[in-house]
Amino acid sequence: MNNKILCNTSPIIGLMSIGRLHLLRELFDEIILPEAVYRELCADSPAHQKEIEEINDNISKGYFKIYQVKNADAVKSMYGKLHFGELEVIVAAKELGLQFAIIDEKAARKMAAEFLIHTIGILGILLLAKKRELITCIKPDVDKLRANGYRISDELYDQILDKAGEK
Repeated sequence: MNNKILCNTSPIIGLMSIGRLHLLRELFDEIILPEAVYRELCADSPAHQKEIEEINDNISKGYFKIYQVKNADAVKSMYGKLHFGELEVIVAAKELGLQFAIIDEKAARKMAAEFLIHTIGILGILLLAKKRELITCIKPDVDKLRANGYRISDELYDQILDKAGEK
């Protein structure tokens, strides 16, 4: 079974910040990045050269695939409601006939649901990795995400640790 998924920018940044980007390729056969997501990830920033190299390395090894949306007009018409990366993830999912995407932002997840696209976020990725025994516990990673400025409310923090059996 080919297990393909589209991914937005912030989950990749978050996973890189905790040294867990490898989980994506361990959980999915194909990770697709719309062009806007790739541009957001690789915007030329001297402070993020190591991260840009890691993204490009994953692309050159075939772990990540870049996808150019066909219906750029649909993306442009919805711009303002969400960012280009989020919109391209949703439009690409419809174009490719995929039902799943990795998106963290609440508004983007809501719009994806309206298009019948199921979403998982970075915390869901960590839970899935634990369930598949790729990691033994998620609390240290969730704590690192929070320390790195990833917005995770106390309520969500408690819920996710409870789901992981780590409360």
